[in-house]
Formats: sequence, structure tokens, C-alpha cells
Amino acid sequence: MAVTISAVLLLLILAVIFVRSGGLKMSHAVVCLLLGFFLAGTSMAPTISSGLMATADIVSGIRP
Repeated sequence: MAVTISAVLLLLILAVIFVRSGGLKMSHAVVCLLLGFFLAGTSMAPTISSGLMATADIVSGIRP
């Protein structure tokens, strides 16, 4: 759950930065938001979630 909230906050911050800098138009942000919303309701959602969790585990295990 904490990884999901962190990922959502990170993506939200990146989207705000891109919209403010002009690299991402508001219409593009809305399309991305809708894509994520509808993708979460598909049968691929558990696969995407487990892939993100595996990636987070790998990244958290890296020691500098």
C-alpha cells in the first residue's frame, strides 16, 4: 500500500511539473489519467501491480 501511494504521489508531482513547464498539455494529462483509470479496471491490473511491486523491491534492495 505504501509503495502504491508513493508511486501515485511521484507520478502526480511529475505530471504537475510537466504541465507547468509546458512539456505536457492539460489534454494529454487528462488522457493519461483516463487511461490509468480504465486500465485499473481491466484484468491486467494485478499483473501491472505485481510488476510495480517487483520493481520497487529490486530498487529498494540496491545498496549504493
